[in-house]
Amino acid sequence: MAQMEVETDTNSGDIQSQLQEEYLKSLEQLEEGQLIDGRVIQVTPDQVFIDVGYKSEGKIPIAEFSEIPQIGDGVSVVLVSKENKHGEVIVSKQKADVKVFWKNLRQAFQDHSPVDGIIEKQVKGGFDVNLGAQVHAFLPVSQSDTQKVEKPEKLIGLKSKMLVERIYSDGKVNIVVNRRKCLEEEVNRKQQEFFENTPIGSEITGIVKSFTSFGAFVDLGGFDGLLHINDMSWGHVVRPKDYVKKGQEITVKVIRIDSAEKRINLSLKHFSDDPWVHFEDKYHVNDIVKGKVTKLTEFGAFIELEEGIEGLAHISEFSWVKKVQSPGEFLSLGDEVECMILGYDLQAGRVSLGLKQISANPWNTIQEKYPVGARLKGKVVKITNAGAFIELEEGIDGFLHGDDISWTKKIKHPGSELSAGQEVEVMVIAIDRGSRNIKLGIKQLSEDPWQNFAAAYKPGSRVEGEVSSVTDFGVFVKVPGGIEGLIHKSNLPENRDESPEDALKRYKAGDKITAVILELQPDKQKASFSIRDYQKKVQRDEISRYMAEGEGGDSTFTLGDFLKSKSGETGSSGETEEPVAKEPVADKESADDKESAADEKSVTDEEPVTDEEPAASE
Repeated sequence: MAQMEVETDTNSGDIQSQLQEEYLKSLEQLEEGQLIDGRVIQVTPDQVFIDVGYKSEGKIPIAEFSEIPQIGDGVSVVLVSKENKHGEVIVSKQKADVKVFWKNLRQAFQDHSPVDGIIEKQVKGGFDVNLGAQVHAFLPVSQSDTQKVEKPEKLIGLKSKMLVERIYSDGKVNIVVNRRKCLEEEVNRKQQEFFENTPIGSEITGIVKSFTSFGAFVDLGGFDGLLHINDMSWGHVVRPKDYVKKGQEITVKVIRIDSAEKRINLSLKHFSDDPWVHFEDKYHVNDIVKGKVTKLTEFGAFIELEEGIEGLAHISEFSWVKKVQSPGEFLSLGDEVECMILGYDLQAGRVSLGLKQISANPWNTIQEKYPVGARLKGKVVKITNAGAFIELEEGIDGFLHGDDISWTKKIKHPGSELSAGQEVEVMVIAIDRGSRNIKLGIKQLSEDPWQNFAAAYKPGSRVEGEVSSVTDFGVFVKVPGGIEGLIHKSNLPENRDESPEDALKRYKAGDKITAVILELQPDKQKASFSIRDYQKKVQRDEISRYMAEGEGGDSTFTLGDFLKSKSGETGSSGETEEPVAKEPVADKESADDKESAADEKSVTDEEPVTDEEPAASE
């Protein structure tokens, strides 16, 4: 028994010696500055004790740990000294962290894998980034975000993943990092997952990022979806900001996805049914409905009957009587109005509305209200080259043509007789309800002087008048009743020796004249007179009178004697002509008869001349 105990003790001593030798051998393999793994065996408020497999444990200030370790945790340290003067092993976690950091940093650079960094401050051209282990890198501002950085200060303090772009030395080690690429890669990954895993109709959440004139962009986690203005509401949307706010978290539906173009269309309105589906349950043609004016255009107004149901009232449907130049004359944005449904198209989502249909059409009873022949008073509202518009009531105008202002005046422009705002008395002379045209006249208020003149005077009748104007082709003469007629210059000479041009020179405005009527057309307001024929008529009357006197006295008195006596009385010199040889009486009478016959033929060939006196004169 004793012998066995001695052997055991002997063996135990050998084992301990062997272990100590192996430990010393392994310790001899360690080199100062080498990175070794240790294990936490004790934690105090100031120190953390690390077992590195040596006869004494290493001590590390707890300040070197970002988080307080637990007993049993593995810790990498650098062997600073195998043994100090007190026989203690000296290790450093801080140096180990630097070694581990650079090892991992170079590996990340080679593998193109991201590292963590904290943007600490803004420097020239970019930012200073703390990568840890007291190592700093430069982040260019252009590579700091996926979008243009408007406010760099907002990135200070941000912890983010970054890619190591460069590691170089110019006396000291410099590192350049890129956050933008890292973000883009992350966005592409998330976007690809979205396209692969999100079906149409899915409800998702996002943050309103920015606005455009056609909608709003929603951030879905680094990539955007478009919420179009037409998909915000079934109704008319003017401003996207009225429906969503920047920075607002909203829930939307996915209505379209294009993975090739990387486009996502979102909707708010698809959370409710399309109101057009139920349109015919609520609305019918000829229904009187109320709506709100949402938009004015040059051709009409859009009126919202309810959210999603919007109709157009064309400008031609605004008024029965007024010509509307602009919808703004009648309506303003936001007005509540009554209108009639004229028609609709469900497929196109259109409704035609009318405003004038709310009231009766006054043109339907216009002929009863303003019958032909009615005398009215109205106000001149507009004058044109052709005539004037006369307002009979609001929206109802009649047209007074220039030819219907006066029976006798030749009116070149209605403005010479009328002025805007003037009240005038008129007569309705014609109505066309189909074309909405009322024709008015002023001259019709009195009798037509042309008809009165034609009843009193016939062609061939003598008439007295006054020269109103002289032209190159004749003179105009005003006769009783205010009628104006023309004496052509060919009808002015009083004898054969006078030319028309010389005769025309004898007349001026205001001269009193006596003539006969050659032509009278009252329907065309046309009359022509002749002084030449009047002189022939006077001469013929004298001949007839002398012939009648001759038959009652001396039977030897002839027409030739009469003409000779007249010639002697009216000689140009004023003296009696010298006696001349007498021709045979028969021959003389024959010549005189021929001359008289020729004169009579000249009158009767041109116009019939009668001896009738006017039946009446004004």
